[in-house]
Amino acid sequence: GKTVQAVAACELLRRTLGIRRVLVISPASLKGEWEEQIAKFTDLPSHIIQGPRARRLCQYDEPAFFNLANYEQIRPDVEEINASLAPDVIILDEAQRIKNWQTKTAMSVKRLKSAYAFVLTGTPVENRIDEIYSIAQFLNPHIFGPLFRFNRDFYQLDKKGRAIGYKNLNLLHERLQPVMLRRRKEEVEGQLPGRTINTYFVAMHKEQTLRYGEYESKAARIAAMAKNRPLKKEEMERLQQYLACMRMLCDTPYILDQDCRISPKLRELDSILEEIMEDGDHKIIIFSEWERMLELVREQAEEMGLDYALHTGKIPQPERRDEIRRFKNDPECRLFLSTDSGATGLNLQVADVVINLDMPWNPARLEQRIARAWRKHQKRPVQVINLVSEHSIEHRMLSLLEQKRSLAEGVVDGKGRNEMSLPSGRAAFLERLDTLMTTASKVPLTAPTDPFDRLRDNILSRWSNQLELMELHGKGEQQTLLVVANRLDDTLQDILARQLQEQFPDQTPQLKVLDRDTFETIQQLVEAGILNAGQTSVRTLFRTPTPDRPKDNGQSQRLAEALDHLARGEH
Repeated sequence: GKTVQAVAACELLRRTLGIRRVLVISPASLKGEWEEQIAKFTDLPSHIIQGPRARRLCQYDEPAFFNLANYEQIRPDVEEINASLAPDVIILDEAQRIKNWQTKTAMSVKRLKSAYAFVLTGTPVENRIDEIYSIAQFLNPHIFGPLFRFNRDFYQLDKKGRAIGYKNLNLLHERLQPVMLRRRKEEVEGQLPGRTINTYFVAMHKEQTLRYGEYESKAARIAAMAKNRPLKKEEMERLQQYLACMRMLCDTPYILDQDCRISPKLRELDSILEEIMEDGDHKIIIFSEWERMLELVREQAEEMGLDYALHTGKIPQPERRDEIRRFKNDPECRLFLSTDSGATGLNLQVADVVINLDMPWNPARLEQRIARAWRKHQKRPVQVINLVSEHSIEHRMLSLLEQKRSLAEGVVDGKGRNEMSLPSGRAAFLERLDTLMTTASKVPLTAPTDPFDRLRDNILSRWSNQLELMELHGKGEQQTLLVVANRLDDTLQDILARQLQEQFPDQTPQLKVLDRDTFETIQQLVEAGILNAGQTSVRTLFRTPTPDRPKDNGQSQRLAEALDHLARGEH
């Protein structure tokens, strides 16, 4: 609803304050969407700014009410926009494009002048809190003041001035309140259909595994060097290149070598599409980060006789708009094949299935993909299918996808902890690298059909090093999921609650999360007879293997006797 709210706000400003010109800045692929939404909800004229610079300058001299530009046009045109167009209102769509305050795009956008401004974003904080600083600075530089003051107020710094954690997140949230209107999916769940998320683990082909192993070995050698000393720039670039190649090979070697077209994910996709097509008039969005992967999907769709629309950054903007309209309006066009250029801003509620052929680094980007279909005015339940290559970097990336959510919730939504630790850049890098390069041996790599087994696998893929026990107690409507971790973690508890709600939307079991010491104390009290478990049905979903403990020389018996004396004394 962000687009409609911004259009309505401009209409109100026109009626009450007489504004005459609005500049909307968005990614290039969304300018057509803005034009459609403006025509749908108002009678006000709009015009897409396009063409070479000389043509754009003429368009600034003859503006419409809504003038639709993209971020790449601002850097060379900022002076002419201020002088000729002179907008009364500026709207930044997908405003996370200016989250890095030191980039040339962000600095150019902040040179624009207008009496009023709106920024629209579904991901105001993705990695660091200074991203929200950069976005808020466009609206009002006085909210947080200079950057050094922001760092002093909200970062925990060591003696050398390096950031080691966050603090005062509640104050940060309060500072944002006067300029922020936050509408979360949870607040409009009654207006949204349900959604189910299934992750299918796909075994890699022998040739695929062989090529993957070559890059994994190269990356492992650099990772070993990183533990002993900081990496040089060229070493870091090579490491990033090797990791990217490993991710590409999880899809298909064809991305790197056009003579090898092996792709088990395509075989899995073939089965999925056949099943979905037989089930009704579904429309499907298929995402991949790699254009060459989409080439293979196009060929497969043609062999299956399925019409498709294509959306990538290489397709000219007018053609992209035509492809979007065809997918929306043509009942025979069942597939929308897109890179992440189509993951933001597009309204594709005609689709009710989203298939991710590969997983992005950032959970916010994954949610943006899903939100193309799972959004307001969607009338059907949405099915999300993630294809993940097992025993791979892609599988281990799942453990990183959830960890950034709690930071955004603390800053933007005022939830979670007021302070949290922040490892140094090098420590955080090494921790992430170790996660990506280490096989998650505890994680079952098959895709079970039982919903509790799926829940177990999803949680273990992210938190296998922390979990000790998962048990399901009770039956029917009186079920409780007991989870024991080696330490309590707010993020883990939030993720467990969210996963339970997604897997069991109609009848969600209760959740109890305990740390190991508390659980062992309770067990001792039960053994001593002070507590009565009284449980008729227990199903163990997961128990971490532990070595046999040494005998305690009667310590447990003495503890039980002491507790028994204490209980009698209280009577």
